[in-house]
Amino acid sequence: MGYRKVAVVGAGITKFVRRAQETGPEMSYLASKMALDQAGMKLKDVEMITMGSAPDAFDGVHMKGEYLLSGAGGNNKQYIRNFVGGGTGVFAPVHGWMHVASGACDVCLVVCSEKMSTIYPHPAGAFLTIFDHTTEQPLKPTLIWIFALEMRRYMETYGISKADIARVAVKNKNNALDHPSAQVAEVVTIEDVLNSEVLAEPVNRLDISPASDGAAAILLVSEDVAKRLTDKPVWIDGVGWNLDTAYWATKDLCYPRYVEKAARMAYDMAGIKEPHKEIQVAEPYDPFDYKELHHMEGLLLCARGDAARLTAEGYTARTGNLPVCPSGGALGVGNPISATGLMKVIELFLQLRGEAGARQVPGNPRVGVAQAWGDLMQVGTVIVLRS
Repeated sequence: MGYRKVAVVGAGITKFVRRAQETGPEMSYLASKMALDQAGMKLKDVEMITMGSAPDAFDGVHMKGEYLLSGAGGNNKQYIRNFVGGGTGVFAPVHGWMHVASGACDVCLVVCSEKMSTIYPHPAGAFLTIFDHTTEQPLKPTLIWIFALEMRRYMETYGISKADIARVAVKNKNNALDHPSAQVAEVVTIEDVLNSEVLAEPVNRLDISPASDGAAAILLVSEDVAKRLTDKPVWIDGVGWNLDTAYWATKDLCYPRYVEKAARMAYDMAGIKEPHKEIQVAEPYDPFDYKELHHMEGLLLCARGDAARLTAEGYTARTGNLPVCPSGGALGVGNPISATGLMKVIELFLQLRGEAGARQVPGNPRVGVAQAWGDLMQVGTVIVLRS
C-alpha cells in the first residue's frame, strides 16, 4: 500500500519560559488554538490528536497523557500520547504523519507540551533512575556528567577546541533574538561561554540549554484537504527513527550512528541522495552546543569531524550556505523537551513558506530537515519537509 501525501497547514507555539503561570493543559490549548487559527480550521474539523510529552515526572502528575487531553482538544476524539524522551518533538509529527498517510484520518492535530518547572528541586532529578541499576547507577551519573564524557570524547577524537564548540552557543543565542518565543536569547561571546561556570569539565553553563515550560502544535492534513485550505502547503517528504544501545560503555560516543540511520531512512523516503547538497535549512537538536555539531555529522550534512570548521567559517550562519538552527535552537529559544523538537519542525514550516520574518534565511529554501534525540540518549528521530 502506498502512503498518501501529508501536509503541514498550520502551526502554533507558546512562549518558552522558566516558570509558566499556565498549566500544561492550558499551554496545550494555547498552542493548539494558534495552529487551528492559522489553518482556518476549528476543533470540530479535527479527527485525531497525537500528544507528545516526555516523562510524567516533569509535570509532577501521573497519567500525563490523560491530564493533557482536554487542553489539546482530545475530548471525544481519537487521542494517543507518545513519547521517546527528547526525541518526542520530532517523533510526534511522525506519529501523526502515519495516521494521515495510512488513511486512518484526514486531519490530525499534533501537540507537544512540557512543564518542567513543576518538578522539585530540578528536572534533572527525573533522570536519576533511568540508568542501568547494576552497571551505571552505582557511579551516580547525572545527565551533565554523561554529556561531559561524550563531549570530551568528541573533542579528543577530532582535535576540536572548547572555543570551536562555544561558537554554536554564540550563534544560536544570537539567532534567538529574533524568535518571539525565546527564553534565553542574548548576545554572548565565545569568552562569555568559556568563562561561564564549569558544571562538569569540559561542560560550562552556557554550553547548555535551559529547562523550560512551553507547548507547540501543528496541523497535518491529507492532500485533498490541503488543496482546499492553502496554496502554500509544506509536505512531509520523509520520516525516520532509530534506537541505539542504552549502555554508555558500548556506545560510540564520538558519532551518533542512531541519527545517521534515522536520517538515511528519511532521506530514502524523500529521494534525497546527497543531503549536504540538497538540504537547504536544518534544525538539528542542540540541547548542548556540541550536540549540534554531533548531529550535523549524523545527519550527513558534512563529513565526520568537519562540523566545527564549517561553523567557524560561517557556513551554518543564518546567511551561510547551510543555515543551521536559524530559530535559535534549544540553546536560545529554550528546551521544554518535547515542545523543542516540534518548535524546530515549525521553524522549517515557516522558513519553507517564506514566513519566518526576521529569521528568514535567504535563497527561497525548498527542503529542510529537523531532528531530535533523547530517551536514554539513544533515540534518533528525523523529518524532512519540502515546500
